[in-house]
Amino acid sequence: MHATYLRLDILVWDSNRTVIRAARRKLARSALRDPAKRDARKRFYREMLRHHADAQRLMAQFRL
Repeated sequence: MHATYLRLDILVWDSNRTVIRAARRKLARSALRDPAKRDARKRFYREMLRHHADAQRLMAQFRL
């Protein structure tokens, strides 16, 4: 999933909303509309936000 996060084409200091919007663009239309896949979408968004928070933490730690 980290590779997917890297392909979102976002910056580390972008907001969480920007991450969600970019992640949404990566999903297929059928996945966005299917109510049965709602839990999978939520897990995907949460995973992208977790990777984003990790990247922000690394930037702060190493002051890049």
